[in-house]
Amino acid sequence: MSADQVVTEPTRGGSIPAPGGGTPPRARRSRPLGRTLAPYLFVLPNMVVFTIFTIIPALWMFYIALFDSRDGQLFEFVGLENFAEISTDDEFLGVLTHTAIFTIGFVVLTIVFSTLFAVLLNDRFRGRTFFRAVLFLPSLLSAVVIGLLWGWMFERSNGLVNVAFGNFGIGEIPWLVDENLALGVVIFVGLWMHTGFYTLIVLAGLQGIDPNVYEAAKVDGASATQRFFQITWPLLRPTTLVVLILSTIAGFQSFDFIWTLTGGGPVGATTLIVQYIYEKAFSTPIRYGLGAAGGVVLFFIVFALTMANFAYGRRKDAA
Repeated sequence: MSADQVVTEPTRGGSIPAPGGGTPPRARRSRPLGRTLAPYLFVLPNMVVFTIFTIIPALWMFYIALFDSRDGQLFEFVGLENFAEISTDDEFLGVLTHTAIFTIGFVVLTIVFSTLFAVLLNDRFRGRTFFRAVLFLPSLLSAVVIGLLWGWMFERSNGLVNVAFGNFGIGEIPWLVDENLALGVVIFVGLWMHTGFYTLIVLAGLQGIDPNVYEAAKVDGASATQRFFQITWPLLRPTTLVVLILSTIAGFQSFDFIWTLTGGGPVGATTLIVQYIYEKAFSTPIRYGLGAAGGVVLFFIVFALTMANFAYGRRKDAA
């Protein structure tokens, strides 16, 4: 029998050895076009809405910041003059100071209380679901309604808070008209409104921790405090980073409930950067360019802080 008449038996899997003893490359299966495009088609509606209502207005803001409009109709190209003006504006610098104080207080207390409530609500006890719902309820309310509600409660003469304090012999406290108290009230209301949402995020992180780790620590004699600082807190670092970033963005963007609560008063003590942008762009004299320049500054502040928080979190995880 000649070599040409020898028939090679197919190998396992059905492939036939190629001449020279090699194996032919596996044929690539062509993926249907519909399956390739399906993920993008699901994302497309959201991306269209995001582009129309977020990306395009943001790019337009950068463009408008290069113009000045003192009457809201006639625009004059001024380049970077709007940025130079707000950099030397005492009002803007004061607004940045108030915004920084509010955001730092809001972020720090949000992390503390959301972690505390999440740890408490993660234990099994009667009525746990009820307390979770009650804590999250303020997050579902309108920010405008929240501002009006707490404005009534902190009203100086007939507010519920002062009436309650009056029963203990404490006189009227000017919560919303004292420069030293108003910003603290605003931070408190912001916490009351947002803590429930961030607590759920931390609670989700807690439930992702293996219970066996805690059981092993108990066997080794670790106290509750030791278990929190040696197990819970380190394992919650990624979740805490998420809360840190989101609460920082929320702090810098706070406006609606503050507007209905204090209107930015007294004497501008609770005027934050978003209100400054709103007033410059829509109050007489209308100066869209100056308001847009403030928006650009806010964008870069939030972007820089977000990237710094993200880089810090990545470095901690790598360590």
